[in-house]
Amino acid sequence: MLLSRVADRIYWAARYTERAEDTARIVRTHGELMADLPATARVRWEPLVSIMGSDRAYTATKPQLGLLAQQQQLSQQVVTQDLQAQEEQAVVEFLVADRLNPGSVTSCVSAARENLRTTRDTLPREAWVTLNDLWLYVGSESDRSVDRRRRDRFLGRVVADSRRLDGVLATAMTHDEAYVMWRLGRAIERSEMTTRVLGVQAAAVLALNATTPSGSDEIDDHDEVQWMSVLRSLSGLQAYQRAVRGPIEGSKVVHFLLQHDRFPRAVRALLREIRRALAELPDPGAPLDAVDRIDALLHDSAAAASDGAALDDAMDTLQTAIADLDRRINERYLRVGS
Repeated sequence: MLLSRVADRIYWAARYTERAEDTARIVRTHGELMADLPATARVRWEPLVSIMGSDRAYTATKPQLGLLAQQQQLSQQVVTQDLQAQEEQAVVEFLVADRLNPGSVTSCVSAARENLRTTRDTLPREAWVTLNDLWLYVGSESDRSVDRRRRDRFLGRVVADSRRLDGVLATAMTHDEAYVMWRLGRAIERSEMTTRVLGVQAAAVLALNATTPSGSDEIDDHDEVQWMSVLRSLSGLQAYQRAVRGPIEGSKVVHFLLQHDRFPRAVRALLREIRRALAELPDPGAPLDAVDRIDALLHDSAAAASDGAALDDAMDTLQTAIADLDRRINERYLRVGS
């Protein structure tokens, strides 16, 4: 059996690497969305902070900026371009470059590297080199990456190197219990991020459509663009188009990202990956019970695919169940002495 200390560090290295990649992709995709929409569209940057679950920390660092934007929205004014630019700068800096934010890209890459540094003997040398090179790049470029002209290249490098690391481990690492822990960490993080994107970004689009008069040009012009952005946030646009072969509609996008059993970022496919990984570990009873609970909740969440508030609530419930699964994995395999 793998030592709990080693298992813990590999598990969390996988989670931090995946979190860095997902955050980079979401920030990049949102920038593309903002460029595609007119200035009058009611789309802001601050919901990205909610996706990451960092509202309290962000508000503590930028309290006045958030208050001004809320006041403009409550008075039904379009958020001014100047305030929107300030908000973009603040959110991107917080999610990408802020070393005091443990969920920023910079912090996640650093945490992943530190976890793997102490378990280097379990990894192929190329895997360590890939992550260490990314850490050096992020450390030197993250502050400059907040600027729009440099941002896309920086975020693209984070996504590409994370995928490269996955590829190295899949093709050059012995598929033993250490690799199983990597798979588990990656799948847990992906499933949580998918529910967060759906609970914030997708639910917001559904809620906006529900308050916009039927047949409005605003829905016709912007709806498909925003649903494409939801799919791109999870690298799912092409996979959705192949699976659905029809127009991009909100309820179908939600169903695809929750229920598709072959797309690797859909929650149902991730549950299958988690089951397979747990089956290779000793005595997985308690974690498997938690997986069964998520599966049941996933089945119940199908009814929320067209209602923004219901979808938000359903995703909160799923996130709580995923957190319980993470707790059980920690108790069974990762705590020293287990």
